[in-house]
Amino acid sequence: MPDHKTPSVILICIAVALVAYFLGSIPTGYLVGKAKGIDLRTMGSGNIGATNAFRILGKPAGIFVLVVDGLKGWMAVALVPGLIYGLLKHSTDHLDPETEEYLKMVAGISVILGHNYTCWLKFKGGKGIATSAGVLAALIPIAFMVGLFTWIIVSFATRYVSVGSIAAALSLPIATLIGHYYYPANYSYRLVLIAAIMGALAIYKHKGNIERLRNGTENKIGRKKTPPPTGVSS
Repeated sequence: MPDHKTPSVILICIAVALVAYFLGSIPTGYLVGKAKGIDLRTMGSGNIGATNAFRILGKPAGIFVLVVDGLKGWMAVALVPGLIYGLLKHSTDHLDPETEEYLKMVAGISVILGHNYTCWLKFKGGKGIATSAGVLAALIPIAFMVGLFTWIIVSFATRYVSVGSIAAALSLPIATLIGHYYYPANYSYRLVLIAAIMGALAIYKHKGNIERLRNGTENKIGRKKTPPPTGVSS
């Protein structure tokens, strides 16, 4: 942390973490599903994220969940640190770049944890891909663009959204490291570390998908749902 550590700065960090966590904890997919009379946790992959929302609730609902979950990440990084700093800092000092970066990193990790482990659903949430994308768009744009293109290319090449998400997660620290090498003033080593943490967390949340990929039971893009056996109600 910066040399001018004070109780007020520590308080600001805690406040940023809490606000970002609760912002991330809003279970968008679950709420949209409930509005349609569907509990996403009991259908499809059982995940409340955008991919399962697309599959179970349809494209309009899936797009809405995707956008809102992404906005949660972007808002946490782009707006929360400055807002909390302005409310709690008892001075007219401006937020210096180093402190701002720390607060944004705290907000980014906290909002992803809020989404992945929401307190409203017994700490079971989504995989954090859309929310992580929002965080990256605000915090590390180069990693966001590389991750987005990686996700698109790999997902459609393999027809597995999960494989695209894992590949995108792996690309995050690499892209940030390249940014640090060429533009060290804009991409600090701390951002490389935070990108690595985000990537590792995203891959960890895909452990169920990895197991299904090994077993050959993972859902593919465009795969039609298998109809229920005769005599069994859907």
